[in-house]
Amino acid sequence: MSPAQPDPVAEFQQRLIDRYTEIARLAGGLAHEIKNPLSTIRLNMELLAEDFAGDDSPRARRTLAKIGLVQRECQRLQDLLDDFLNFAKVRRLRLEPTDLNEEVRQALDFFRPQAKEAGIEIAAYLQSDLPAVLLDREHFRSALLNLLLNAQQAMPKGGTLTVSTEAIPGGVALHLIDTGCGMDEHVRAHAFDAFYSTKSGGTGLGLATTRKIIEGHDGRIEVESEVGRGTHFIIELPAPARLPAASQEPPS
Repeated sequence: MSPAQPDPVAEFQQRLIDRYTEIARLAGGLAHEIKNPLSTIRLNMELLAEDFAGDDSPRARRTLAKIGLVQRECQRLQDLLDDFLNFAKVRRLRLEPTDLNEEVRQALDFFRPQAKEAGIEIAAYLQSDLPAVLLDREHFRSALLNLLLNAQQAMPKGGTLTVSTEAIPGGVALHLIDTGCGMDEHVRAHAFDAFYSTKSGGTGLGLATTRKIIEGHDGRIEVESEVGRGTHFIIELPAPARLPAASQEPPS
C-alpha cells in the first residue's frame, strides 16, 4: 500500500497560516515594545503638568497647553496599540453550542443603560426556536458590543436600534438596524478595512476586528447603508444540523 500523497492545497494553506501567525507574533511584540516607552512619556507628562499646576502665568498656560496636546496624542497612540493588539492576535476559539438569542439579550441588557443615556430606543425581535450555533461566547460578545457602540456613535442625537434574529437555510441571521447618519457608497465599501475610519480619533480597527471574529466562526457579516437613513448590519452564522433548537421561549 503506497503512502498517502501530500495534499498541495492543504500544505499551501498551512504555510499561509504559519506565515500569518509569525507576522502576528512579531507585530504584537513590536506593539508591546512601543507601549513601554509610551508609558514613560505619559508618566513624565503627568509629572510635568503637576509642576505647572497653580501657575497662572502666560508661560505656564502655554506650557500646559502643549503638555495637554502631547497627553492627548499619547492616549490616541495607546488606543491604537490596544486596538491593534486585539486585531492582530491569533484567536483560538472555544466553540460551544449556544443560544444566540440569549447572547443577544445579555449584550442588550449590558448596553441598555448607555443607550438610554444617549437617547437610543432599543427594539428587539428575537425569533423563537432558533437552532443552536457554535460560538466562542467571549469573542462573539466582543464583536456584538462593538457593533452596538458603532450604532450609538452613528446616532449622536438619539434614534432607534432594531435588533432581530431569524432562522435561515443552514443557519441563523442577526440584524442590527440603526436610524443614524448612514454611509455613502465609498465608506460602505471600506467599512471593514483595517485602519479605515471616518471618525475623528478613530483607529479604524473596530469593524475589521468584528469581521475577523465573525469569519472565525465560519460566519459572514455584511452592511447595507444609506446616507441620512441609517445602517443595517447582517451577521449570518452556520447551525450544525446535529444540534437541537437552542430555545423554546416566545419572541422578545
